[in-house]
Amino acid sequence: MRSSFGTSLSRLVAAVLAVAVAGSTEAACLRGVNLAGAEFGSGRGVHGADYIYPSPETVAYFAGKGFNAVRLPFKWERLQPRLGRGFDREERQRLSAAVAEIRRAGMTVVLDVHNYAYYGSAQIGSADVPVSAFADLWRRLAADYRDDAGVQFGLMNEPHDIPAVQWLSAANAAIAAIRKAGAKNLVLVPGTIWSGAHSWERELPGGANGTVMLGVEDPAGNFAYEVHQYLDDDFSGTSPRCARADDAVAALENFTGWLRRNGARGFLGEFGGSADKACLDGLARMTAHVDGQPDVWTGWTYWAAGEWWPEDEPLNIQPRPAGERPQLRALFSGRAPGACMALRR
Repeated sequence: MRSSFGTSLSRLVAAVLAVAVAGSTEAACLRGVNLAGAEFGSGRGVHGADYIYPSPETVAYFAGKGFNAVRLPFKWERLQPRLGRGFDREERQRLSAAVAEIRRAGMTVVLDVHNYAYYGSAQIGSADVPVSAFADLWRRLAADYRDDAGVQFGLMNEPHDIPAVQWLSAANAAIAAIRKAGAKNLVLVPGTIWSGAHSWERELPGGANGTVMLGVEDPAGNFAYEVHQYLDDDFSGTSPRCARADDAVAALENFTGWLRRNGARGFLGEFGGSADKACLDGLARMTAHVDGQPDVWTGWTYWAAGEWWPEDEPLNIQPRPAGERPQLRALFSGRAPGACMALRR
């Protein structure tokens, strides 16, 4: 029989190891993919007909290819059909099951409320969707996932048409609600104007993200700024050509400088390109830059994969009968194994 001292020591060692694993999961530089599908369709829709969550097979495929994270888009309206009320039971279970599947595969999950700072057709901060409703959403999500440091909280996908000062107020309210719920998870905070790295410091009506978003308030001090950056003519990711790959790389380099000047961290939540040579070269340079700056970048997640993308969608890296997509090799071509470990603050 093991002595009480031995039992206590074993429990202590187990507890220390658990904390270390949780901490390393949170801190490890993410090399991930957006698994789209749960944000597809309009309105609430019907699961399996209008939208889906990623299958275990898709999760296993990307884990096997070396990805260590999934950004998981989903719709606010489906999870919370009535503002300020409890989550829809079935949708909450679907989200929870998808998170559990990704975590079982050893990958970090980035929860991505894919709503562009809207609930239906009403903007956050309007009379129909007060800031308090957005804070309530995140209070509930935080309560569900606060015990897993391998789940990160992406406040909102690509806010747009909303002044930076108005968005900052909503973001701070959501962060306060998350911390009040007892969650210490990493929070990913986008800017407005689609949160583009290329426009981060540009002065626009409502203020520049690079100035206004310095007002983020996090009692836990555990957040990163999320930016997106595509490589086509207008940086939208809607063209298969990457005519502005050099500009996209330069935008990341400039954002890195902003992060360092302000003692901040960043996360590249979306970027992507086709199998065109210029795109592949640009993708490799972008991931190499992020991976090579672990003092300020927490990682990246490529856009996108998912079972419902058409096979001919240029940015799609979902596996196909003909074999893996060439973008996969580009994403990891500049990888330095073990070198990317973001410093936790």
